[in-house]
Amino acid sequence: MTIVEMLARNARLYPDDSALIELKPSQKLRREITWKVFDERANRVANALTSRGVSKGDKVVHLMMNSINWLEAYFGIIRTGAWAVPLNFRFTSSDIKYCADIAEAKVMILGEEFSERVEAIRSQLPTIKDYIFVGQNPPQAMESFEDVISQASSKPAGVGLNDEDECALYFTSGTTGEPKPILLTYKNMECAAITEAYHHYQRHEDNFIIIPPLYHTGAKMHWFGSLIVGGRATILTEISPKYIFEAVHQERGTIVFLLVPWAQDILGALDRGELRRGDYDLSCWRLMHMGAQPIPPSVVRHWKEYFPDMQYDTSYGLSEATGPGCIDLGIENQHKLEATGKVGFNWEVRIVSEKGGDMAQGEVGELIVKGNGVMKGYYKNPPKTAETIKNGWLYTGDMARMDSEGFIYIVDRKKDVIITGGENIFPVEVENVIRSHPKVYDVGVIGFPDERLGEIAGAVITPKDGVTLTEDEINAFCEQELPRYKRPKRIIFDKVPRNPTGKIEKPKMRQKYIGIKESFRV
Repeated sequence: MTIVEMLARNARLYPDDSALIELKPSQKLRREITWKVFDERANRVANALTSRGVSKGDKVVHLMMNSINWLEAYFGIIRTGAWAVPLNFRFTSSDIKYCADIAEAKVMILGEEFSERVEAIRSQLPTIKDYIFVGQNPPQAMESFEDVISQASSKPAGVGLNDEDECALYFTSGTTGEPKPILLTYKNMECAAITEAYHHYQRHEDNFIIIPPLYHTGAKMHWFGSLIVGGRATILTEISPKYIFEAVHQERGTIVFLLVPWAQDILGALDRGELRRGDYDLSCWRLMHMGAQPIPPSVVRHWKEYFPDMQYDTSYGLSEATGPGCIDLGIENQHKLEATGKVGFNWEVRIVSEKGGDMAQGEVGELIVKGNGVMKGYYKNPPKTAETIKNGWLYTGDMARMDSEGFIYIVDRKKDVIITGGENIFPVEVENVIRSHPKVYDVGVIGFPDERLGEIAGAVITPKDGVTLTEDEINAFCEQELPRYKRPKRIIFDKVPRNPTGKIEKPKMRQKYIGIKESFRV
């Protein structure tokens, strides 16, 4: 059953049940639609696109902020057999043009927040013939989303689709400097839905609070667990500790996925007394899970001090594996917080050497994974695809080790490993230690050139609000917690740059502090 059929099935089985809720807390706005309405509006989008010449294999750029409209548009696009091309909402005009040119997109559906960026490049997008505008007062020669779908049929578009058909083109987040276009199929999406529902025991009665950006494979593939069981979801469009607690309290949220900075913000607000758990009924909140970046065990332990009975899980994945799930800690394994997890449901994993042989237990090698979630390939880049997928195994570029119980520990990105005097330093390990300092809010570690040692570790540290933190304090702390060669030789107090999915943007750090510019282009 493709994800398109899952939506249609939910409309048949649960026509009047709530499917999606959208909250804008600062404006006190709430919108809600049922599975039947969701299904019908997705059909309208599909039929409107078909009438504009969109057909199987075409591409539609999808540039919107999180909303109910986001998901309506997404499902409408793929119901035509076209590929959805969701773009990062931080992309500049030149980034948008770059992605649209690679995709050779035929149509663009855009939110009003992106009007100026798109207007600046419209004359340079020759393949895009139609622009559908979500918002008030569409610019000249752009059509209103609501006007377009109101005139279209709510009946199914009638396009035949199967598991092997391509349905989406995702651009990686670019934390290693090169966002790449990843081609995904319906089978990939189905795998993500099954794995997510299995890992988190999702039920029709659950309400998943969606906070991360939907353009990324992480948040949406987590939501696929709701889709496959017909469970409702709440899209929270504004982020703060207070808004998250209010959403859970008001909408009876049961599952919340948090990025590490958001969990830290909640914990900080609770520690300072700015947020009081007793002011909200959070008894419905059964599971908090995290991913998209290395998870500091100290953050999870701090969380459990406030929420001792709440379930917790860590999910690991990558866009090339259709988002999270190929490795999962497991709700029952909270005693192993230092680990990333075990092999995910319906997946296989290995840890291999540079030559492709299996590493011995406990030794560090490259993590490779195999399963129905492995992408079809990098679009228009057969050499890179062949380098990344070998005999069905996806080479993740992440360094890892496995213990005697089968738990996997992600050590770091292969490209981020610092080699100092012949010794390997894995930045994540150093970051986890420094982040456990009571005055540290965030930290990112990169390699700095050194004439004698080749590289040395340098730490960019963001202190917690309202505290004074010195280089001497950090050095003294590291002397107690790290061997000499792993201790950062440079300490910089600054804000650690992160992308919307929470990953540290190390190319930006290297450019800012070392002067090394890493290209955006594939």
